[in-house]
Amino acid sequence: MSGMRPTGKLHLGNYEGALRNWTGLQHEYECFFEVADWHALTTAWKDTGELRSFTRGLVIDWLSAGLDPDHSVIFVQSSVSEHAELQLLFSMFINVGALERSPTYKEWISEGLEPNFGLLGYPVLQAADILIYQADTVPVGKDQLPHLELTREIARKFNRLYGEVFPEPKAKLTEFPNLPGIDGRKMSKSYDNHIYISEGPDDVVGKVRRFFTDPEKKRKGDPGRPEICPVFALHEIYNPSETETIAGDCRSGVLGCVDCKMKLSDELNEMLEPIRARRADLERRPTEVDDVLNDGNKRAKQVAKKTMANVREAMRIG
Repeated sequence: MSGMRPTGKLHLGNYEGALRNWTGLQHEYECFFEVADWHALTTAWKDTGELRSFTRGLVIDWLSAGLDPDHSVIFVQSSVSEHAELQLLFSMFINVGALERSPTYKEWISEGLEPNFGLLGYPVLQAADILIYQADTVPVGKDQLPHLELTREIARKFNRLYGEVFPEPKAKLTEFPNLPGIDGRKMSKSYDNHIYISEGPDDVVGKVRRFFTDPEKKRKGDPGRPEICPVFALHEIYNPSETETIAGDCRSGVLGCVDCKMKLSDELNEMLEPIRARRADLERRPTEVDDVLNDGNKRAKQVAKKTMANVREAMRIG
């Protein structure tokens, strides 16, 4: 089980960080993929005007990138109200101190976000998201392990108090490439240094042309340092068969930055072309997205209702 907040179009960092992995996992596991629109409200509660369009856009990105509703349950969090009910019940026995120690909560507060109940309770809702589907595996990077451990603690405490209902989900550690953006920092919409997976070919070329390179390599002929170059870092992901040659030619000065960037643009556009084709097909058949969500919401709710029946029986309520 995993999910994303609908905050706008997905970029290459999102794709390599999670979505590419999901498309493989859906053929190995029974998968639930959630559009976490309630989670988006924890930081964007003042302006919800684009939330529905972002939700739809996120699903289009997922489908374009290869998520298959025949192999995955694709649903919207707010369409399955049982998530909120389970969060409420979990909140009765979770320690506030544990929530205040959450890395995400501390990071958000340090960035100046107003501390509100939704922000504090984010990990409890996340635990409900995972456990309501009896998920036993959650794909995460090492930096996300503290979040999953809190979910495991909640499952253990519930089972100890009321009887065995939930599995303790284990992490499926995955190596997420740390994609550099145009300015060399981590690719992020907040830095405006990203390449969307929905970009057209010309837009990709234009953005790659703007990428920072080795500041000491000012023109073709100058020796370069590929190990510090964001363009070379992307070659290592999208053009691995040529990286040894590119590195050597960069160091010797044979390869200039303009030509190196054009090589990268060609590789990115080749990788993105099937995604663009699937997106164009979805745009010609807009009701398909509605059908995917209607079916996914229904399938998710069936599982969630069954879990909640077990929870209420275990807690002797309802």
